[in-house]
Amino acid sequence: MTEEDKATRIVHGQVKWFDPAKGFGFIVSDASESDILLHANVLRNYGQNSVADGASITVRVQQSPRGVQAVEVVAVQAPAGGVIPLVDEGTEMTAEDIAALALEPARVKWFDKAKGFGFANVFGRHDDVFIHIEVLRMSGFADLQAGEAICLRIIEGKRGRMAVQVASWEAASRSEA
Repeated sequence: MTEEDKATRIVHGQVKWFDPAKGFGFIVSDASESDILLHANVLRNYGQNSVADGASITVRVQQSPRGVQAVEVVAVQAPAGGVIPLVDEGTEMTAEDIAALALEPARVKWFDKAKGFGFANVFGRHDDVFIHIEVLRMSGFADLQAGEAICLRIIEGKRGRMAVQVASWEAASRSEA
């Protein structure tokens, strides 16, 4: 065991807030007396550019001169929500229904957090996939960047294909291994 391994520990907590524009946010946990700093680079190493407020998160932390900070993201789980209502689709899907769908590799075309939606392109297909902000939040993300590689679980909606779950490219590849 290296000195670095001895100086770190695994902590489970909740994302208090994360701002991709500022490049950091904080995690709260019963295992830490103070908030835990989550830097954007640590989150990017996990394969995400953002994380939703309230998401459950497991991180490896280390004490620094400025306080406790995350040095590695181990896992992220979306905020609790249960059933996902599909806007204008007149249907609801449970987590089990969604998990039964195949993950499709995609790249973000654009996403506008202020408008509450965006689109992605699935590799090998020409049609766009609609991504609603609520689906993004329920998937544990706060925002997406144009060009970002992601994986989607998709249904055929009234107006075309729409995402019902978003996963980071790296997290999806880890779950397939």
